[in-house]
Amino acid sequence: MSLSLFEPMSLGSLTLKNRIVMAPMTRSRATQPGNIPNDLMAEYYAQRASAGLIITEGAPISPVARGYSLTPGIYTEAQIAGWQKVTQAVHDRGGKIFIQLWHVGRRSSTAIEGLQPLAPSAIKEPDKVYGPLPNGELGMIDTTTPKAMDLSDIQTTVDDFVIAAKNAMRAGFDGVEIHGAHGYLLDQFMRRYANQRNDIYGGTIENRIRLTVEVCNAVASAIGSDKVGLRISPFVTSNYQTHDSEMPKLTLALLKTLAPLQLAYLHLSENIGNNQTISDSFRKQMRVLYPHPIMLAGGLTHHRSEQFLAQGVAELFAFGTAYICNPNLVERMAQNQPLTRLPNNAHNTFYGGGKEGYTDY
Repeated sequence: MSLSLFEPMSLGSLTLKNRIVMAPMTRSRATQPGNIPNDLMAEYYAQRASAGLIITEGAPISPVARGYSLTPGIYTEAQIAGWQKVTQAVHDRGGKIFIQLWHVGRRSSTAIEGLQPLAPSAIKEPDKVYGPLPNGELGMIDTTTPKAMDLSDIQTTVDDFVIAAKNAMRAGFDGVEIHGAHGYLLDQFMRRYANQRNDIYGGTIENRIRLTVEVCNAVASAIGSDKVGLRISPFVTSNYQTHDSEMPKLTLALLKTLAPLQLAYLHLSENIGNNQTISDSFRKQMRVLYPHPIMLAGGLTHHRSEQFLAQGVAELFAFGTAYICNPNLVERMAQNQPLTRLPNNAHNTFYGGGKEGYTDY
């Protein structure tokens, strides 16, 4: 009997209504000062609660982890209280919701929090982030050269992930997703071009995956491994100038190391930006090493998701852009209805602003 995207699925102690996931997307609607989640955000997520699982936009785990203005944090009491409105609104509509825990590493600017960004090595690449312009408005600004993290910085970062995960449980989330993708801190440690350390966190593949493994173990120990997901993007270079030829080998080593932990899921982001195609043979290698739930995201369609599900290479399928303008994406897909397309000016409402392009679809 073939599986369907629209059938319930067990995920740890949770039962998801279906296998369709709302992918994490930065929308920069938090209330200032304080980067606090608000009623508008609660409405936005509640509108999409028919998804089997919602993964929130990235939530910085500390001030120095922040790389974009107006992103809602998860490190103050006010932020926890704000997120409680979001989780309650989603749960009231029968949804399940994980929060994405985010540390951007070097992809930040001192203009945002007044702090020098942290990274595995003091290497700056050409990059821009959403922050304050000289005229007081918000827009894209250059990043700042980061500080190479010492061992104390690394331990503090692991602790910050744990504290954020515990805060997420207090805020009513069903679980957390650790952001290890898209050129942010954990991804930076895994890539040779960003990590030129010569200590236990640099050099060999075992050393470069060490921080990601430590964070996953620490967070899983704090809140339960069945409440923890990890997002990676080994075949997407984001702001990196070239692909790291060791990433396929590193990814398999990471999966083999993490498999005994039995996380809620592994979230593989692909097919965005500068990316390489993932071969069927590599997907099969991943499945052999990692027999637990795998989530795919990036350029998916209903048909392609069903194919991957039938092939047994993944169990969950995340949609990003489609969820911006199709709050009822599950219903539309189930009824084979055409999806609403983003209007031509949609990019103007991706970051910042009010309900326009956010809750008015």
